Amino acid sequence: MSPMLQGFMTIVIGVGGCVAYFYFSNLFIDKILFPPRAMNQEQVKTRRLVGLVAIAVFALLMAVAIAAIFRSVLPAGLTNLLVTPALSIIYLFYSVGGALGAWLLVILVALVVLFAPWGRLPKAGLTLGDNINRANMLRPWLFLFPAIAALGLYLVYPVVGSFWRSLYNRAGDEFIGFGNYAVMFSDDGFQTALLNNFLWVLFVPAASTFFGLLVAQLTDRLSWGNIAKSLIFMPMAISFVGASLIWKFVYANNPDIGMINAIRETLGMASLDPMQVPFWNNFFLMFILVWIQTGFAMVILSGALRGIPEETIEAAIIDGANPFQVFFKIKVPQIMGTIVVVWTTITILVLKVFDIVYTMTGGNFGTDILPSYMMSYMFRDDGRATAVAFVIMIIVLPVMIWNIRQARAEMR
Repeated sequence: MSPMLQGFMTIVIGVGGCVAYFYFSNLFIDKILFPPRAMNQEQVKTRRLVGLVAIAVFALLMAVAIAAIFRSVLPAGLTNLLVTPALSIIYLFYSVGGALGAWLLVILVALVVLFAPWGRLPKAGLTLGDNINRANMLRPWLFLFPAIAALGLYLVYPVVGSFWRSLYNRAGDEFIGFGNYAVMFSDDGFQTALLNNFLWVLFVPAASTFFGLLVAQLTDRLSWGNIAKSLIFMPMAISFVGASLIWKFVYANNPDIGMINAIRETLGMASLDPMQVPFWNNFFLMFILVWIQTGFAMVILSGALRGIPEETIEAAIIDGANPFQVFFKIKVPQIMGTIVVVWTTITILVLKVFDIVYTMTGGNFGTDILPSYMMSYMFRDDGRATAVAFVIMIIVLPVMIWNIRQARAEMR
Protein backbone atom coordinates (compact mmCIF):
# COMPACT_ATOMS: atom_id res chain seq x y z
CA MET A 1 0.00 0.00 0.00
CA SER A 2 1.38 3.40 -0.98
CA PRO A 3 2.06 5.92 1.80
CA MET A 4 -0.54 8.32 0.38
CA LEU A 5 -3.25 5.65 0.32
CA GLN A 6 -2.20 4.45 3.76
CA GLY A 7 -2.49 7.99 5.16
CA PHE A 8 -5.89 8.45 3.49
CA MET A 9 -7.17 5.17 4.91
CA THR A 10 -5.88 6.12 8.35
CA ILE A 11 -7.81 9.40 8.23
CA VAL A 12 -10.97 7.70 6.96
CA ILE A 13 -10.81 4.93 9.57
CA GLY A 14 -9.98 7.40 12.35
CA VAL A 15 -12.76 9.85 11.52
CA GLY A 16 -15.23 7.06 10.76
CA GLY A 17 -14.34 5.30 13.99
CA CYS A 18 -14.92 8.48 16.02
CA VAL A 19 -18.27 9.14 14.34
CA ALA A 20 -19.35 5.51 14.82
CA TYR A 21 -18.22 5.59 18.47
CA PHE A 22 -20.29 8.66 19.30
CA TYR A 23 -23.33 7.47 17.34
CA PHE A 24 -23.53 3.92 18.68
CA SER A 25 -22.54 4.85 22.23
CA ASN A 26 -25.29 7.48 22.36
CA LEU A 27 -27.68 4.91 20.95
CA PHE A 28 -26.58 2.43 23.61
CA ILE A 29 -27.11 4.97 26.40
CA ASP A 30 -30.55 6.10 25.23
CA LYS A 31 -32.00 2.73 24.19
CA ILE A 32 -30.30 0.08 26.33
CA LEU A 33 -28.36 1.51 29.26
CA PHE A 34 -31.02 4.03 30.30
CA PRO A 35 -34.15 3.05 28.40
CA PRO A 36 -36.91 5.67 28.12
CA ARG A 37 -39.26 3.79 30.41
CA ALA A 38 -39.91 3.37 34.10
CA MET A 39 -38.31 0.44 35.91
CA ASN A 40 -39.65 -1.48 38.85
CA GLN A 41 -37.70 -1.96 42.06
CA GLU A 42 -36.45 -5.45 41.16
CA GLN A 43 -35.03 -4.25 37.83
CA VAL A 44 -33.24 -1.41 39.57
CA LYS A 45 -31.72 -3.75 42.18
CA THR A 46 -30.53 -6.15 39.48
CA ARG A 47 -28.90 -3.42 37.47
CA ARG A 48 -27.22 -1.89 40.51
CA LEU A 49 -25.85 -5.31 41.45
CA VAL A 50 -24.45 -5.71 37.94
CA GLY A 51 -22.90 -2.26 38.26
CA LEU A 52 -21.17 -3.13 41.53
CA VAL A 53 -19.80 -6.32 39.97
CA ALA A 54 -18.60 -4.25 37.03
CA ILE A 55 -16.69 -1.91 39.32
CA ALA A 56 -15.08 -4.87 41.08
CA VAL A 57 -14.07 -6.43 37.75
CA PHE A 58 -12.70 -3.13 36.50
CA ALA A 59 -10.68 -2.62 39.70
CA LEU A 60 -9.28 -6.15 39.37
CA LEU A 61 -8.29 -5.51 35.76
CA MET A 62 -6.52 -2.29 36.75
CA ALA A 63 -4.66 -4.13 39.52
CA VAL A 64 -3.61 -6.83 37.06
CA ALA A 65 -2.41 -4.22 34.58
CA ILE A 66 -0.39 -2.38 37.23
CA ALA A 67 1.08 -5.66 38.49
CA ALA A 68 2.05 -6.65 34.93
CA ILE A 69 3.71 -3.26 34.23
CA PHE A 70 5.68 -3.16 37.51
CA ARG A 71 6.25 -6.90 37.78
CA SER A 72 10.03 -6.45 37.98
CA VAL A 73 9.89 -4.39 41.19
CA LEU A 74 6.79 -5.62 43.02
CA PRO A 75 7.03 -8.67 45.31
CA ALA A 76 6.71 -11.92 43.38
CA GLY A 77 3.92 -13.20 45.60
CA LEU A 78 1.76 -10.13 44.95
CA THR A 79 2.21 -10.22 41.18
CA ASN A 80 1.53 -13.94 41.02
CA LEU A 81 -1.61 -13.48 43.13
CA LEU A 82 -2.96 -10.88 40.70
CA VAL A 83 -1.59 -11.97 37.33
CA THR A 84 -1.86 -15.76 37.54
CA PRO A 85 -5.68 -15.95 37.97
CA ALA A 86 -6.18 -13.50 35.10
CA LEU A 87 -3.87 -15.51 32.83
CA SER A 88 -5.65 -18.70 33.86
CA ILE A 89 -9.06 -17.25 32.88
CA ILE A 90 -7.69 -16.05 29.54
CA TYR A 91 -6.11 -19.43 28.85
CA LEU A 92 -9.35 -21.20 29.79
CA PHE A 93 -11.40 -19.18 27.31
CA TYR A 94 -8.72 -19.58 24.65
CA SER A 95 -8.42 -23.33 25.11
CA VAL A 96 -12.21 -23.81 24.89
CA GLY A 97 -13.02 -21.44 22.04
CA GLY A 98 -9.68 -20.51 20.50
CA ALA A 99 -9.44 -16.97 19.16
CA LEU A 100 -13.24 -16.76 19.30
CA GLY A 101 -13.14 -17.55 23.00
CA ALA A 102 -10.55 -14.84 23.65
CA TRP A 103 -12.69 -12.30 21.79
CA LEU A 104 -15.73 -13.47 23.75
CA LEU A 105 -13.87 -12.77 26.98
CA VAL A 106 -12.96 -9.28 25.78
CA ILE A 107 -16.59 -8.58 24.83
CA LEU A 108 -17.87 -9.86 28.18
CA VAL A 109 -15.44 -7.70 30.12
CA ALA A 110 -16.36 -4.68 27.99
CA LEU A 111 -20.08 -5.27 28.57
CA VAL A 112 -19.58 -5.64 32.30
CA VAL A 113 -17.56 -2.42 32.47
CA LEU A 114 -20.24 -0.60 30.45
CA PHE A 115 -22.81 -1.50 33.11
CA ALA A 116 -20.72 0.22 35.83
CA PRO A 117 -22.76 3.47 35.87
CA TRP A 118 -25.62 1.68 37.66
CA GLY A 119 -23.36 0.90 40.58
CA ARG A 120 -22.00 4.45 40.78
CA LEU A 121 -25.31 6.30 40.83
CA PRO A 122 -26.61 6.88 44.37
CA LYS A 123 -30.29 7.07 43.48
CA ALA A 124 -32.34 4.38 41.81
CA GLY A 125 -34.15 5.68 38.74
CA LEU A 126 -37.73 4.46 39.03
CA THR A 127 -39.30 6.91 36.60
CA LEU A 128 -38.77 8.01 33.03
CA GLY A 129 -37.44 11.39 34.16
CA ASP A 130 -34.82 9.76 36.40
CA ASN A 131 -33.57 7.64 33.51
CA ILE A 132 -33.27 10.70 31.27
CA ASN A 133 -31.34 12.53 34.00
CA ARG A 134 -29.03 9.55 34.39
CA ALA A 135 -28.34 9.49 30.67
CA ASN A 136 -27.56 13.22 30.67
CA MET A 137 -25.17 12.75 33.61
CA LEU A 138 -23.24 10.09 31.75
CA ARG A 139 -23.23 11.67 28.28
CA PRO A 140 -20.46 14.27 28.92
CA TRP A 141 -18.15 11.49 30.13
CA LEU A 142 -18.99 9.58 26.99
CA PHE A 143 -17.62 12.42 24.87
CA LEU A 144 -14.63 12.94 27.17
CA PHE A 145 -13.63 9.27 27.26
CA PRO A 146 -11.55 9.26 24.01
CA ALA A 147 -9.62 12.34 25.15
CA ILE A 148 -9.14 10.91 28.65
CA ALA A 149 -7.94 7.61 27.20
CA ALA A 150 -5.51 9.38 24.88
CA LEU A 151 -4.20 11.57 27.73
CA GLY A 152 -3.80 8.53 29.94
CA LEU A 153 -1.90 6.65 27.24
CA TYR A 154 0.28 9.47 25.93
CA LEU A 155 0.63 11.72 29.00
CA VAL A 156 -0.06 10.05 32.35
CA TYR A 157 1.62 6.74 31.54
CA PRO A 158 4.83 8.38 30.17
CA VAL A 159 5.01 10.66 33.23
CA VAL A 160 4.69 7.72 35.63
CA GLY A 161 7.10 5.67 33.53
CA SER A 162 9.65 8.50 33.41
CA PHE A 163 9.53 8.97 37.17
CA TRP A 164 9.97 5.24 37.68
CA ARG A 165 12.92 5.20 35.25
CA SER A 166 14.55 8.07 37.16
CA LEU A 167 14.77 5.79 40.21
CA TYR A 168 17.15 3.38 38.40
CA ASN A 169 20.83 3.56 37.60
CA ARG A 170 22.38 4.40 34.24
CA ALA A 171 21.95 0.90 32.83
CA GLY A 172 18.39 0.63 34.16
CA ASP A 173 18.99 -2.68 35.91
CA GLU A 174 19.44 -1.52 39.53
CA PHE A 175 16.94 0.33 41.70
CA ILE A 176 18.72 3.24 43.43
CA GLY A 177 15.74 5.23 44.71
CA PHE A 178 16.38 8.97 44.74
CA GLY A 179 20.10 8.55 44.10
CA ASN A 180 19.93 10.32 40.74
CA TYR A 181 18.22 13.30 42.36
CA ALA A 182 20.79 13.49 45.18
CA VAL A 183 23.73 13.44 42.75
CA MET A 184 21.99 15.89 40.43
CA PHE A 185 21.30 18.53 43.08
CA SER A 186 24.91 18.38 44.27
CA ASP A 187 26.27 18.85 40.74
CA ASP A 188 27.64 22.32 39.92
CA GLY A 189 26.37 22.03 36.34
CA PHE A 190 22.81 21.44 37.52
CA GLN A 191 23.01 24.36 39.95
CA THR A 192 24.23 26.64 37.14
CA ALA A 193 21.44 25.44 34.85
CA LEU A 194 18.84 25.96 37.57
CA LEU A 195 20.11 29.50 38.29
CA ASN A 196 20.08 30.35 34.57
CA ASN A 197 16.53 29.03 34.29
CA PHE A 198 15.41 31.36 37.07
CA LEU A 199 17.10 34.27 35.26
CA TRP A 200 15.19 33.35 32.09
CA VAL A 201 11.94 33.13 34.06
CA LEU A 202 12.48 36.54 35.64
CA PHE A 203 13.65 38.43 32.56
CA VAL A 204 11.96 37.01 29.44
CA PRO A 205 8.27 37.11 30.53
CA ALA A 206 8.71 40.56 32.10
CA ALA A 207 10.49 42.04 29.07
CA SER A 208 8.17 40.39 26.52
CA THR A 209 5.02 41.51 28.33
CA PHE A 210 6.37 45.04 28.87
CA PHE A 211 7.42 45.53 25.24
CA GLY A 212 4.22 43.88 23.99
CA LEU A 213 2.08 46.21 26.12
CA LEU A 214 4.13 49.23 25.07
CA VAL A 215 3.87 48.40 21.37
CA ALA A 216 0.15 47.62 21.67
CA GLN A 217 -0.49 51.04 23.23
CA LEU A 218 1.71 53.05 20.85
CA THR A 219 0.65 51.39 17.60
CA ASP A 220 -3.02 52.08 18.33
CA ARG A 221 -2.19 55.79 18.02
CA LEU A 222 -0.54 55.44 14.59
CA SER A 223 -2.25 55.52 11.21
CA TRP A 224 0.13 52.78 10.02
CA GLY A 225 -0.15 50.88 13.30
CA ASN A 226 -1.40 47.68 11.65
CA ILE A 227 1.70 47.56 9.44
CA ALA A 228 3.92 48.05 12.49
CA LYS A 229 2.07 45.27 14.34
CA SER A 230 2.53 42.92 11.38
CA LEU A 231 6.28 43.57 11.32
CA ILE A 232 6.61 43.07 15.08
CA PHE A 233 4.51 39.89 14.98
CA MET A 234 6.53 38.44 12.10
CA PRO A 235 9.23 36.81 14.29
CA MET A 236 6.48 34.57 15.76
CA ALA A 237 6.38 32.80 12.38
CA ILE A 238 10.08 31.89 12.63
CA SER A 239 11.19 28.74 14.41
CA PHE A 240 13.49 29.07 17.41
CA VAL A 241 16.34 27.52 15.43
CA GLY A 242 15.79 29.91 12.53
CA ALA A 243 15.69 32.90 14.88
CA SER A 244 18.89 31.70 16.54
CA LEU A 245 20.65 31.49 13.19
CA ILE A 246 19.55 35.06 12.40
CA TRP A 247 20.90 36.33 15.70
CA LYS A 248 24.14 34.43 15.20
CA PHE A 249 24.90 36.98 12.51
CA VAL A 250 24.01 39.83 14.88
CA TYR A 251 26.34 38.42 17.55
CA ALA A 252 29.09 37.38 15.12
CA ASN A 253 32.65 38.07 16.21
CA ASN A 254 33.49 39.51 12.77
CA PRO A 255 32.82 43.30 12.65
CA ASP A 256 31.88 42.99 8.97
CA ILE A 257 28.96 40.70 9.93
CA GLY A 258 28.07 41.19 13.58
CA MET A 259 26.17 44.34 14.49
CA ILE A 260 27.54 44.54 18.06
CA ASN A 261 31.15 44.28 16.95
CA ALA A 262 30.55 46.70 14.09
CA ILE A 263 29.40 49.28 16.64
CA ARG A 264 32.39 48.50 18.86
CA GLU A 265 34.77 48.92 15.93
CA THR A 266 33.18 52.28 15.09
CA LEU A 267 33.80 53.38 18.67
CA GLY A 268 37.42 52.18 18.47
CA MET A 269 36.89 49.19 20.76
CA ALA A 270 38.24 45.68 20.24
CA SER A 271 35.87 43.01 18.94
CA LEU A 272 34.63 40.25 21.21
CA ASP A 273 32.36 37.24 21.10
CA PRO A 274 29.17 38.13 23.01
CA MET A 275 28.43 34.44 23.55
CA GLN A 276 31.59 34.07 25.65
CA VAL A 277 31.02 37.02 27.98
CA PRO A 278 30.26 35.48 31.40
CA PHE A 279 26.79 36.11 32.86
CA TRP A 280 25.78 38.63 30.17
CA ASN A 281 25.79 35.97 27.45
CA ASN A 282 22.66 34.57 29.08
CA PHE A 283 20.86 37.88 28.52
CA PHE A 284 21.99 37.96 24.88
CA LEU A 285 20.29 34.58 24.47
CA MET A 286 17.20 35.72 26.37
CA PHE A 287 16.76 38.71 24.08
CA ILE A 288 16.22 36.32 21.14
CA LEU A 289 13.17 34.87 22.87
CA VAL A 290 12.00 38.35 23.87
CA TRP A 291 12.22 39.35 20.20
CA ILE A 292 10.05 36.37 19.27
CA GLN A 293 7.46 36.60 22.05
CA THR A 294 6.89 40.37 21.98
CA GLY A 295 4.60 39.91 18.98
CA PHE A 296 2.50 37.35 20.84
CA ALA A 297 2.13 39.61 23.88
CA MET A 298 1.33 42.58 21.64
CA VAL A 299 -1.54 40.81 19.86
CA ILE A 300 -3.22 39.58 23.06
CA LEU A 301 -2.77 42.83 24.96
CA SER A 302 -3.86 44.95 21.99
CA GLY A 303 -7.18 43.08 21.94
CA ALA A 304 -7.54 43.60 25.70
CA LEU A 305 -6.85 47.34 25.39
CA ARG A 306 -9.48 47.69 22.69
CA GLY A 307 -11.98 45.97 24.95
CA ILE A 308 -11.69 48.65 27.64
CA PRO A 309 -14.92 50.70 27.84
CA GLU A 310 -14.42 54.17 26.39
CA GLU A 311 -16.55 55.69 29.15
CA THR A 312 -13.90 55.03 31.80
CA ILE A 313 -11.18 56.66 29.68
CA GLU A 314 -13.34 59.68 28.85
CA ALA A 315 -14.27 60.10 32.52
CA ALA A 316 -10.58 60.07 33.50
CA ILE A 317 -9.72 62.66 30.84
CA ILE A 318 -12.57 64.90 32.00
CA ASP A 319 -11.24 64.63 35.56
CA GLY A 320 -7.89 65.96 34.31
CA ALA A 321 -5.82 62.76 34.07
CA ASN A 322 -2.79 62.99 31.78
CA PRO A 323 -1.94 60.20 29.26
CA PHE A 324 0.40 58.44 31.68
CA GLN A 325 -2.23 58.40 34.42
CA VAL A 326 -4.87 57.16 31.99
CA PHE A 327 -2.59 54.34 30.90
CA PHE A 328 -1.22 53.20 34.26
CA LYS A 329 -4.22 53.92 36.51
CA ILE A 330 -7.16 53.31 34.19
CA LYS A 331 -6.15 50.94 31.40
CA VAL A 332 -3.59 48.66 33.04
CA PRO A 333 -5.74 47.74 36.09
CA GLN A 334 -8.63 46.79 33.78
CA ILE A 335 -6.48 44.38 31.73
CA MET A 336 -4.41 43.03 34.62
CA GLY A 337 -5.98 39.58 34.25
CA THR A 338 -4.90 39.42 30.60
CA ILE A 339 -1.41 40.62 31.49
CA VAL A 340 -1.07 37.83 34.07
CA VAL A 341 -2.25 35.21 31.55
CA VAL A 342 0.27 36.45 28.94
CA TRP A 343 3.00 36.55 31.58
CA THR A 344 2.39 32.98 32.79
CA THR A 345 1.99 31.63 29.23
CA ILE A 346 5.42 32.99 28.28
CA THR A 347 6.81 31.66 31.58
CA ILE A 348 5.70 28.13 30.71
CA LEU A 349 7.36 28.48 27.30
CA VAL A 350 10.58 29.76 28.91
CA LEU A 351 10.79 26.77 31.24
CA LYS A 352 10.69 24.45 28.21
CA VAL A 353 12.93 26.40 25.82
CA PHE A 354 15.88 24.45 24.50
CA ASP A 355 16.47 25.27 20.83
CA ILE A 356 17.99 28.73 21.31
CA VAL A 357 20.62 27.66 23.83
CA TYR A 358 21.48 24.48 21.94
CA THR A 359 21.84 26.32 18.61
CA MET A 360 23.77 29.33 19.90
CA THR A 361 26.16 27.88 22.51
CA GLY A 362 25.28 24.24 23.09
CA GLY A 363 25.11 25.07 26.80
CA ASN A 364 28.78 26.10 26.95
CA PHE A 365 30.27 29.26 28.51
CA GLY A 366 27.92 29.07 31.52
CA THR A 367 24.70 29.26 29.47
CA ASP A 368 23.30 25.83 30.36
CA ILE A 369 19.62 25.64 31.28
CA LEU A 370 17.70 22.63 32.54
CA PRO A 371 16.56 21.29 29.11
CA SER A 372 20.07 21.55 27.63
CA TYR A 373 21.51 20.04 30.81
CA MET A 374 19.06 17.16 30.42
CA MET A 375 20.12 16.65 26.79
CA SER A 376 23.74 16.26 27.86
CA TYR A 377 22.70 13.04 29.65
CA MET A 378 19.98 11.92 27.25
CA PHE A 379 21.87 9.24 25.36
CA ARG A 380 24.33 8.13 28.03
CA ASP A 381 22.39 8.12 31.32
CA ASP A 382 18.63 7.70 31.00
CA GLY A 383 18.09 7.68 34.77
CA ARG A 384 19.77 11.06 35.24
CA ALA A 385 18.07 12.56 32.16
CA THR A 386 14.58 11.49 33.27
CA ALA A 387 15.28 12.87 36.75
CA VAL A 388 16.02 16.29 35.20
CA ALA A 389 12.89 16.01 33.05
CA PHE A 390 10.79 15.31 36.13
CA VAL A 391 12.26 18.35 37.92
CA ILE A 392 11.33 20.50 34.90
CA MET A 393 7.79 19.13 35.00
CA ILE A 394 7.47 19.90 38.72
CA ILE A 395 8.65 23.48 38.11
CA VAL A 396 6.27 23.98 35.17
CA LEU A 397 3.23 22.45 36.91
CA PRO A 398 2.41 25.26 39.41
CA VAL A 399 2.81 27.92 36.71
CA MET A 400 0.53 25.97 34.38
CA ILE A 401 -2.14 25.54 37.07
CA TRP A 402 -1.97 29.25 37.88
CA ASN A 403 -2.26 30.08 34.16
CA ILE A 404 -5.38 27.91 33.78
CA ARG A 405 -7.00 29.49 36.83
CA GLN A 406 -6.29 33.00 35.58
CA ALA A 407 -7.57 32.16 32.10
CA ARG A 408 -10.83 30.83 33.59
CA ALA A 409 -11.16 33.92 35.77
CA GLU A 410 -10.61 36.11 32.71
CA MET A 411 -13.30 34.21 30.79
CA ARG A 412 -15.77 34.67 33.66
